[in-house]
Amino acid sequence: MKSSFSRLAPFFAFGLLALAPLFLGDFRLSLLGQFLALSIVALGIDLIWGYTGILSLGHAVYFGLGAYCTAMFLKLEAVKGAMPDFMDWNGLTALPSWWKPFGNGVFALSMSMILPALLAALLGYFTFKNRIKGVFFSILSQALAIITVTFFIGQQAYTGGTNGITDFSTAFGYPLGEKKVQVALFYLSLAALMAAFFGCKLLVSGKFGHILLAIRDGENRLRFTGYNPTSYKVFIYAFSAALAGLAGALYVPQIGIVSPSQMGIVPSIGMVLWVAIGGRGTLSGAILGAILVNGLQNLLSEKYPAVWQFFIGATFVIVVLFLPRGIMGLVADVQQKMKARKRVEVPQTRTVTA
Repeated sequence: MKSSFSRLAPFFAFGLLALAPLFLGDFRLSLLGQFLALSIVALGIDLIWGYTGILSLGHAVYFGLGAYCTAMFLKLEAVKGAMPDFMDWNGLTALPSWWKPFGNGVFALSMSMILPALLAALLGYFTFKNRIKGVFFSILSQALAIITVTFFIGQQAYTGGTNGITDFSTAFGYPLGEKKVQVALFYLSLAALMAAFFGCKLLVSGKFGHILLAIRDGENRLRFTGYNPTSYKVFIYAFSAALAGLAGALYVPQIGIVSPSQMGIVPSIGMVLWVAIGGRGTLSGAILGAILVNGLQNLLSEKYPAVWQFFIGATFVIVVLFLPRGIMGLVADVQQKMKARKRVEVPQTRTVTA
């Protein structure tokens, strides 16, 4: 009965989320749609960190690449194929040739997943092939974030610099400011999150998932059994980057801007903390952590604008010290204690002789 409940719980949770437009206003619904998009990033990080043991502290790079690909399409649609304003300010006289294909929405959305996956596969191949892992890989991923942010800021004429790309008006001809479009974006984010969740669930539930856990718990032992961990690590790292790119593509039209600041180390660490708070190694925990942390951050920033960051920092410290397995780990511990209390010894029956 409990196993069937655990199987039905995700459907119940997604069903509740689907009812959100009936109860939330435009602003809150837009925020929830953004949180759902960010949850897709958390799923990807949980795959590589929670299941495979690869701690990436630069995953915002892939999120940002996906966001920029979509933002280029939205910007070109806003200016009707002309040259964006920031290019004119920086002295360009014509639209760069590599910008032109992004005027096609299908191409832009495809590249929002393909480009992050290719970059991750390239980085992963050379690092994992040379058996770079642990803290060394984490430092390398941070270096990637620094390099990417510096590059995008330096190429101001093509990327908008520190200001990024903004002033979007439509998406595939539909005004982004209309409530119907915002509701549609919310449901699109929810549908993408559901597909990502069940896809990841299918991925980790079979033999492939056992191999990922074996890489996490004993990569050398797995290698001695005849498996090549490099190919599995490259694939799962590229797959998680594609999920991050998809999240960026869904996030941009809802927030209305993309900038290099969203690709840095601080956002990357924040993404890892979502998974840590929710519970790594549990896909549902990654989603829960992303929604709760971002919701708490938004709520505290509204009520306590001067000190809200201290509250967030204290929350992270408390979770790390007292909830090392995250919220889902706490739930599992409570369930085990409840099971233990229900185990009552059956008293032995005594036979009474006349």
